[in-house]
Amino acid sequence: MAWFRKEKKPRQPQRDRLEIPPDVWEKCEACGHTDIREKFVRNFNVCPNCDYHRRIRAVDYSNLLLDDGTTEELEMSIRSTDPLGFPEYPARIKKATANAGDGDALLAVAGTIEGLPASLGVMDFAFMGGSMGSVVGEKIARLGQRSLERKHPLIVICASGGARMQEGVLSLMQMAKVSAVLAQLAERRLPYIAILTNPTTGGVSASYAMLGDAIIAEPGAVIGFAGPRVIKQTLGQDLPEGFQTAEFLLDHGMVDQVVHRRDLKHTVGQLLRHMSGRPAASGWTSP
Repeated sequence: MAWFRKEKKPRQPQRDRLEIPPDVWEKCEACGHTDIREKFVRNFNVCPNCDYHRRIRAVDYSNLLLDDGTTEELEMSIRSTDPLGFPEYPARIKKATANAGDGDALLAVAGTIEGLPASLGVMDFAFMGGSMGSVVGEKIARLGQRSLERKHPLIVICASGGARMQEGVLSLMQMAKVSAVLAQLAERRLPYIAILTNPTTGGVSASYAMLGDAIIAEPGAVIGFAGPRVIKQTLGQDLPEGFQTAEFLLDHGMVDQVVHRRDLKHTVGQLLRHMSGRPAASGWTSP
């Protein structure tokens, strides 16, 4: 009898789609490895698959190196102008400020690294390719003067495509100005550490990037004055494999050490203690 039989209705599959936010995933520019963004962040924005050091912002380097709660931003009132009346330069500055912030291509801060006081300048490639204009040179010079007055070491993290062409010779003069301040630090035996990241080229590599008492580079960083194509055309011969990388410069005595980003703070802290003859802060232990 039909009323004793239960008719089974086909079960409808659930079709609810889980929406995944677009910023959850990150892709490595070098090897194409895709992973969750949090994993990249935990690894200091270094690819967990190929160890490629991805570019990070100046404030990230500041947070990485300086002890928590000790960061003090300096020279915030300096702004780029258009001294030569270069076409569309004011618009470029306005766009760069909107995209990267109003600190120009260098962040000037002070704080402590493993308990040791230091002045820190960090170039920001996001602001017009980290180009070295008058503001960048002036900020580093003022950081150097601060180090002279307080007898603190100076650290500059370089990430730049070179001098800012929109400021012409005024940009090139920053090389001499900063080099003069670094010479005063050397006379007073105050440590200056240069940290080279990807890329460090042009007038920056031809001046303060290569004047450090200790020169550190991140793995795989491109470091040089002119590009490989220009050098190859000038020499008329093929360049060695890995030319202008941090590892190549280490093998040829141009940098002192290639340091993974996760070890950067501890390495700089060790160098500061060794170069200044000062002990570590009380309570500090090796990681």
